[in-house]
Amino acid sequence: MSIVTVQLGQCGNQIGHELFSALCSDIRGPHGLCSKKENQSYQDSCKERFFYEEESAVPAARAVLVDMEPKVISQTLSMAARSGHWKYNSHSHFCQKQGSGNNWANGYSVHGPRHKEAIMNLVQREAEKCDRLGGFVTIMSLAGGTGSGLGAFVTQCLRDAFPASFLLNHVIWPYGTGEVIVQNYNSVLTLSHLYHSSDALLVHENDVIHKICAQLMNIKQISFRDVNQVIAHQLGSVFQPTHTAGGGSGYSRNPLGDLMETLVPHPEFRMLGLRNIPQMPESSLPYSTFSWPGLIKHLRQMLIANAQMEEGIDWQVRPPHPGSSIPSTNKPLHFNTSIANLVILRGKDVHGVDLGSFQDPSLYTSWLNPQDAFNAWKTPRAFNKYEKSASLVSNSQFLLRPLDSIVGKAWNMFASKAYLHQYTKFGIQEEDFLDCFTTLEQVISSYTNL
Repeated sequence: MSIVTVQLGQCGNQIGHELFSALCSDIRGPHGLCSKKENQSYQDSCKERFFYEEESAVPAARAVLVDMEPKVISQTLSMAARSGHWKYNSHSHFCQKQGSGNNWANGYSVHGPRHKEAIMNLVQREAEKCDRLGGFVTIMSLAGGTGSGLGAFVTQCLRDAFPASFLLNHVIWPYGTGEVIVQNYNSVLTLSHLYHSSDALLVHENDVIHKICAQLMNIKQISFRDVNQVIAHQLGSVFQPTHTAGGGSGYSRNPLGDLMETLVPHPEFRMLGLRNIPQMPESSLPYSTFSWPGLIKHLRQMLIANAQMEEGIDWQVRPPHPGSSIPSTNKPLHFNTSIANLVILRGKDVHGVDLGSFQDPSLYTSWLNPQDAFNAWKTPRAFNKYEKSASLVSNSQFLLRPLDSIVGKAWNMFASKAYLHQYTKFGIQEEDFLDCFTTLEQVISSYTNL
């Protein structure tokens, strides 16, 4: 089944480009440690999922590019075309001359309704090119105006136009120190709207990826492109083809459906986080060896201690003893309770890996059976030059602290009515803000009480 990607705003378009580049370089690489037959079916499956062939034989990405200013889109189109290995369809982008000025209300209430028809026509055209449409992935930032405001509007339109398709929003959480003075408002408005129309939100935090670039990739002066390449690598490690548990011998048919089925058992809990190990500069790969038990041990501790990368994990954090009926408030310090987890293994000897440590009932909430709460997908095909790599997609308490902080900061500004006039002039009233705070307070409370 095919996935249509909708890239929104500067951030969405730049990450989208890096994602398709990473997918393309992965399937063009030497056949990653597996048989020719395995490699061929992996390549075919990836192409069906993310690309389609045009007359020129250069694969075209199944994507719609949307921005309210032309600069980033024209750069993105030309960079893809220059690669010679893949491209964007020259007719599936939409841009205007003036941006949204980092104003969520401008993107949502003005640009959205004004350009709805043109944008949805492009999406419809891409969807019709799919033999079987698996669903949509939108890529957007939470902090700006176009990605967040227009992104929330387009997500609602996708939900209305394709009620039976899966809809995953990939969102970029802003730097804590802030790029935009009203980023907390924009984030609260976006998150609460997405919570009503999306099937799941897959979140990357800028601060975390920045740390990975500095500490694991050893990059001295970190650019947005470096950050985006790490994000693209992590996304690729989830979306490239794998064999699911009950899926027989072929590659998974519907990656979005499988993802939702394994990770979103309840509509109150839709926040997904992603961890991927190992991550290192390409030049270090030939000198590194990894064992599966070591990778799995690190990944499990990253999960329970809520560590974002394999360096600096707190090894003191332990799961609570089974059978001890501790109220959730007295849980061991910093222990991260999960609703559901998915581990994806790629590379050499994957089929012999023991994942029993992830089935420990004390990692999960009491209302879901650990057998249902944990799933593993595997493929012997290595990913992006890594002999062995493991990813964890987790529906757990990992976002509680950043979410609480963003809502708290936005509420403090709201209480003093700071910058509200910027929103009310585009029709977003105080009641709309209050509804959004209520939605997110409910999400915080649900995750806190796991």
